[in-house]
Amino acid sequence: MIDLNFISRFKTKAKYKKTYKNAKLSYLNRIRWAVSMFYFGMGLCFATWASRIPDIKTELHLGSGELGTILFAIPLGQLIIMPFSGKLVTRFGSHRILIFSLLFYVFSLANLGLAAASWQLSLGLLFFGIFGNLANIAVNTQGVYTEELFKKTIMSSFHGMWSLAGFIGALVGIGMLALKLTPLVHFVTVGGIVLLLMVFNFKFLIKAKETIKTEKKKLFSKPDSALIWLGIIGFCCMASEGVMFDWSGVYFKDVVKAPGPLVILGYTSFMIMMAGGRFFGDGLIHKFGRKTVMQISGIMISTGLFTSVFFPFLIPSTIAFMFVGLGVSTIVPTIYSIAGKNPTVPPGEALTIVSSVSFLGFLMGPPVIGYIAELFGLRFSFAFIGVFGVLIAFMVSRIKAIQ
Repeated sequence: MIDLNFISRFKTKAKYKKTYKNAKLSYLNRIRWAVSMFYFGMGLCFATWASRIPDIKTELHLGSGELGTILFAIPLGQLIIMPFSGKLVTRFGSHRILIFSLLFYVFSLANLGLAAASWQLSLGLLFFGIFGNLANIAVNTQGVYTEELFKKTIMSSFHGMWSLAGFIGALVGIGMLALKLTPLVHFVTVGGIVLLLMVFNFKFLIKAKETIKTEKKKLFSKPDSALIWLGIIGFCCMASEGVMFDWSGVYFKDVVKAPGPLVILGYTSFMIMMAGGRFFGDGLIHKFGRKTVMQISGIMISTGLFTSVFFPFLIPSTIAFMFVGLGVSTIVPTIYSIAGKNPTVPPGEALTIVSSVSFLGFLMGPPVIGYIAELFGLRFSFAFIGVFGVLIAFMVSRIKAIQ
């Protein structure tokens, strides 16, 4: 076994202890900004890798099938660490685990630029997935703690920073390609920027540690049913989101018959509305409540997907994908916020349960769409995923934990 006790040595120096009750609003805003920058750094790392996938594919002479197999190393790494990530966050504190995991996430990104063979790229992506998942649980735990300080919903804005980083990462990638810089130079440059963000913000992470229960538990104990249901809602949402990431361009090309560069219009409209919805979502939740916003979001997902199926033309489909982007924008941040406040399970472990079930949707959704499309066509497969939005609205109305 690897001794992880060394993580506890990474203690951040602070002038105060764990109580923030009397802290000024300006200082609380500084904490919120610091946590936002960690979300931003994670999104920038992932977007940076994604922007150079075609370039690396060409450089390593990979076929589409071989690349698809290699890309499964990321979710494999995430699945490997999932059983342990919540326990590590609870044991050592989310602030320490976040610093540790994001640091190695950056190093893993840089190492991807060194890959000279397919097996090296696969191994690099495996570690990229491991540290990415660990950082994801830790940063969302920090998001839950910060939300508690403000006594209002702010989780969507954190996820909005991740989405914003995706846009900026894509733009930086275009610039790096225009300058004809190698993936290694690109990855190291972005890694340096993320490290600077960490240096200027790590002192403001919330140093809270959950009380570890001492009673003996079974190795495979039954998880809280409310968390499972939240995970199923996340599954439906992330399946819809994953389909839009992987298949929106194909849909616009093969079904909508969008001309030339307009093929990316569907994906772009989806991403813009998803990011915008996350920045405005907290205000809507504060005004109308989580249940109402999530029910409307589910209906919007279904409305958007069904509209694109029944009216597969450029303008209607673009508007439809905007609806889907707005629909998915607030659901995952909201269920993470609810899970983190579970009264019987520490936030890190609760988030692990919910994110594990949710992530299966992101992992399984796109391949299932491919199989259905092969048998019945892409429009039918989009209609199949469209049902998930209605399921979200129905389940939200039945779960007592959502108010």
